[in-house]
Amino acid sequence: MTAKVKRFLLILTGWAFVALGIVGLFLPVLQGILFLLIGLVILSAEYTWAQRLLQKLRDRFPKIGAVADQASAKATAWMHRVFGPEKGLGPE
Repeated sequence: MTAKVKRFLLILTGWAFVALGIVGLFLPVLQGILFLLIGLVILSAEYTWAQRLLQKLRDRFPKIGAVADQASAKATAWMHRVFGPEKGLGPE
């Protein structure tokens, strides 16, 4: 798989999680905040605005920061399964 395809799939996956998170905020079945955070963690590998938003959330809401760390661990594990260990997520 080429680097451009991997990058496209990474961005697409991040936005898909963000969309699921938005839907999850209104449906009691999905955990909206967790999906939003996973999406932001994935997007933070490509976008600095996502990194800044995650840092602001961690500073302002420590409990959400803990959930973001949990989401980051899940997203990193997923990324390693899908793309292999060479593509990490953001600063670890």
